[in-house]
Amino acid sequence: MGIKEFVNTMDNLWEKFWTGGITNPLTVIEQISYLMFARTMDMEESRKIRMAQRTGKAHVSIFPNDKYRWNSLMQTSPQKAFETFRDKIFPMFKEKVFEKTTMGRFMAGAQFLIPSPNLFAIAIEEINKLPLHTDSKGDLYEHLLSKLSTAGINGQFRTPKHIIRAMTEIIDPQPNEKICDPACGTAGFLVAVMEYLRQKYTSPDMVMQEDGYTIYPGDLLMEYNDHMQKDMFTGFDFDSTMLRVSCMNLLMHGIDQPNIHYQDALNSSFKELFPKEYNSSYDVIMANPPFKGSLDHESVNPDLQSVVKTKKTELLFLALMVRLLKMGGRCAVIVPDGVLFGSSIAHVGIRQMLVDQNQLEAVISLPSGVFKPYAGVSTAILIFTKGGNTENVWFYDVQNDGFSLDDKRQKIDKNDLPELIAKWKQYDHGANSADFQNRKTKAFIVPADEIRSNKYDLSLNRYKVPVYEEVEYDHPTVILDRIDTLEKQITNDLASLREMISE
Repeated sequence: MGIKEFVNTMDNLWEKFWTGGITNPLTVIEQISYLMFARTMDMEESRKIRMAQRTGKAHVSIFPNDKYRWNSLMQTSPQKAFETFRDKIFPMFKEKVFEKTTMGRFMAGAQFLIPSPNLFAIAIEEINKLPLHTDSKGDLYEHLLSKLSTAGINGQFRTPKHIIRAMTEIIDPQPNEKICDPACGTAGFLVAVMEYLRQKYTSPDMVMQEDGYTIYPGDLLMEYNDHMQKDMFTGFDFDSTMLRVSCMNLLMHGIDQPNIHYQDALNSSFKELFPKEYNSSYDVIMANPPFKGSLDHESVNPDLQSVVKTKKTELLFLALMVRLLKMGGRCAVIVPDGVLFGSSIAHVGIRQMLVDQNQLEAVISLPSGVFKPYAGVSTAILIFTKGGNTENVWFYDVQNDGFSLDDKRQKIDKNDLPELIAKWKQYDHGANSADFQNRKTKAFIVPADEIRSNKYDLSLNRYKVPVYEEVEYDHPTVILDRIDTLEKQITNDLASLREMISE
C-alpha cells in the first residue's frame, strides 16, 4: 500500500468513526490507537514465535490464548470480536501490557468507547489493510494527529510537522543528549528528534524503500539505544488524554520508555515532585507552550515569579526553560509575537534576561497563517543557549512555509524553510558576519547593543529595512487619451441605447 492508499484508508476510517457517533478528535485517535496497538502486538508475537523456533528457546506469550490475538478477531463474527476486545483484550492491555511502559501511569482512565459491533468490524478491517510492519506506522500516526483541531482548549494547537522539523535541524540534537518538552501535548517535538536522529545516523547502504516510504533504521545508533529508550526523552503535560496520545505516538515511533509525566510544569509542585528534572537537567528543550493568557497567581512556581513577575504563560515558560537547561544547553521555542515587543516590565525583563544573561542566537519570524485553521496568531521561533551573553542576534523572515496561509493550507511552490536551514547552518558554522549585514534580505544580524538601545525589542520589523519596488506609470497624456477613448465609447453606447428605446 502506497502513501496515497493509506491516507485514503485512514480518512475513510476517520469518517466511519465520525458517522458512528465518536466526534471528539482525541477520542477517535485514542480508539484507533488501541486497535493499531493490538495488531502491532500480534505481529510482534508472531515475530517472537518465529525467532524462538529458529533458536530453540522457549517463548512465553503475553496472550493467555490465541483467541486474544488480532488474527482471531478477524476470523470471528463482529459481535463476538467486539465482545472479546471490549471485555478481555482491552482490559488485558491495560493491566499487563501498558503497565510495563510509561503508558501504565495514564491508562487508569482509559476506556474502550467504540459503541457497536458494526463499527468495530469496519475499524479492524480498515486497520488490517495498513502497513504496520514498516516504519510507516509512525507516519500513519502523524496523519491521525494532523486531524486534531483543539484550538482554544487551554491554548493548545498542534504544531505543523514541517515547522518542528525545521526547528530540529536548527538545534541539531545529538544521540547522547537529554531532550525535554515541558508542554509536550502529542509529543510531536520528541518524535521529531527521534526521526531526525534515525535519518542522520543511518548508513547510506542501510536506507530502504518500502511501500512508498524511505526508511531509516538508524543502525549507527546502537550504542545509544539504552539511553534513547530510558533517559533521552522527557515530556510534561497536565491533560491525561493528551498524555495517552503522546505515549502511543512515541510507542509507534519505537520509543518504549519515554519519561512522560502528568504535571503542570508551571505549578509550584513541579520542583517538589521532580527535583532532579527541575535542576538544570537537559541539553535541549524544544516546545510550543500554550499561550492561554494567564494563570492563577498562587499556583505559579515562586522561583519563576522571581525571574519574571507575571501571570502570562508564554513568559513563565521561557523562565522555566532557562531553569531546566544545563549550562550551554540549547532551546528552540515558539512564542507569540507579543513576547518580542511587549512593553510591560515582565516582557522587557524576560527579553533582557535572554540577551544579557544568555546567548540569544536567533529570532525567526513566522507568517501568521502557519497555525491555521486552528489559530491565526502571529508567532516567532526563539533560539537561545543558556549562559554567557549575546553579541549578535540572527534574524530570519519566513514569508512562506510551503503551504497557503489561509484555512485550507494547501501545498504551494513557495517555501522559505530550506533556505532558512541553509542560511542558519552557514551562520552557525562561522560564516563571515559581513554576509548578513544587508537588512533588506530575509537573513541578517543585529548587534546586541542596538537591541538594548531599543528596550530589547526583538520584532523583525524593528530592524529590517523594507524594500520598495519602483513602479513605472504611463505619461499623464497617455492616461488622458485612454480616458477620452472610454468617454467616447460610453457616449456611443448611450446613443445606441436611446435608439433602441425610441424604436
